[in-house]
Amino acid sequence: MGMGRARSVVLVGMDGHLIEVEADIGQSLPAFVLLGLPDAALRESQDRIRSAAKNAGLQLPRRRLTVNLFPASLPKSGSGLDLAILASAWAADGHLTGTDDAVFLAELGLDGRLRPVKGVLPAVAAAAAAGVETVVVSADNAAEAALVPGVEILAAEHVCDVAAAFSAAESAAMPEAGSEGIQRVTSAGGGCEDQEESVGHQDLADVRGQHEARFALEVAAAGGHHMMFIGAPGAGKTMLAERLPSVLPALDDDAAMEVTAIASISSHAETVTRLQRRAPYQAPHHSASAPAIVGGGSRIPVPGAVTRAHRGVLFLDEAPEFPRRVLDSLRQPLETGSICLQRAAGQVTYPAQFQLVLAANPCPCGMNVGRGTACTCSVAERRRYLSRLSGPLLDRMDLQVHVERPRSAAIALQEPAESSAEVLSRVVRARQIQRERLLPYGLRLNSEAPMSLLSRDLRLPASSTRLLNQALDRAALSLRGYLRVLRLAWTLADICAKDTPDQDDVDAAMQLRLTRS
Repeated sequence: MGMGRARSVVLVGMDGHLIEVEADIGQSLPAFVLLGLPDAALRESQDRIRSAAKNAGLQLPRRRLTVNLFPASLPKSGSGLDLAILASAWAADGHLTGTDDAVFLAELGLDGRLRPVKGVLPAVAAAAAAGVETVVVSADNAAEAALVPGVEILAAEHVCDVAAAFSAAESAAMPEAGSEGIQRVTSAGGGCEDQEESVGHQDLADVRGQHEARFALEVAAAGGHHMMFIGAPGAGKTMLAERLPSVLPALDDDAAMEVTAIASISSHAETVTRLQRRAPYQAPHHSASAPAIVGGGSRIPVPGAVTRAHRGVLFLDEAPEFPRRVLDSLRQPLETGSICLQRAAGQVTYPAQFQLVLAANPCPCGMNVGRGTACTCSVAERRRYLSRLSGPLLDRMDLQVHVERPRSAAIALQEPAESSAEVLSRVVRARQIQRERLLPYGLRLNSEAPMSLLSRDLRLPASSTRLLNQALDRAALSLRGYLRVLRLAWTLADICAKDTPDQDDVDAAMQLRLTRS
């Protein structure tokens, strides 16, 4: 009897922490002691591990087994440590060797089968960053683990396969491996050809009319700007917002890895099989709570819609119907691109760099769209309805577009609408121009440009910003709004392949921002 060691990874948010699992078998009455701040799911691993070992044909010794999870001060949760604890116990009993050089990530079934766990992608990435060369996972997690380059992935169906792969030469009591045995999975890495089509089933060609709204959607996609649609029910606000992801470029390797890692900790583990190249799209119902939108939980907070929409689109339909507290909770991630959640158990920071799209009716009944309409709302009701959208939140909307109901004659006489693929080609070209201009500053999009850059290296001549300066002087714009108009003007210039925005671009940017119903 002696000491055995294995390694695993515990996730706190999206940050992986390498855990050293130490097992000691003592000469005393049978017991299983688990140290190192385990949660309820981890405490239950004691019974799972004993049953899995017995059914695999190699029981744990009838002695006191003490397992320490180092560092002991870090709270640990989940069932992904099961396999590492059993491997360290078998190593302490002299049956396994080399377990201290590998990371084990799998839950154990009572029959010894290895079950998938969430968060394998960020866990394997953390192991690779720590210099680990071998990671053992469930066969169902193999494809996900193989997305991380530079790591040897060993995938197994049963704990007997793991035992056979790490068996000590002097051990004669090891169970036989299954028919498949342990499998070495080739790492696909971030550069694999698993790109999804950027244009899905929802295409801009389905949108009839709405030339101004379509153009605003293209501008938002080109510069990564936030936008708001105001219009009557049935005008096409939701239809337009749903097609924004179809005109966003495919994610690069780094962004795809981030988005896929978020999906790994947010969804069922077996669903992640390849890098997600398409920009995510989240459209929560207006009854969603603040924790559902920004993230939350009683112990370690889980990601909310703002994190699941990272590098993509967060669409809030019927925005005034959301609680004002929920809407205002978006202000911090809109500015910082991340969300920091604090609980008694610790603090977690999730990425939340998304494009916010709001849709609202002009009044509670939705019919306040001009003369001849049957609007039944009083002035007070209209004011109360739109006041649910706070001024600070609206100030962060780069484009505010009024969407009118299309007329039958316009639909019948118009030319066929452009497809998403045609618009996407212009968006990609505009983003390439931005990338070349902003690369020296470590930026990618015009929506990320700070005031210091726009007022120094990218400063526009006074003749181009005359009307914009006047709007700021008469308080029609805040300083934040001033900055966002400048960003928007640069995007308009990039779409037209101009070197610098002129007065027409600045004026057009003001019109797109200040449109009201």
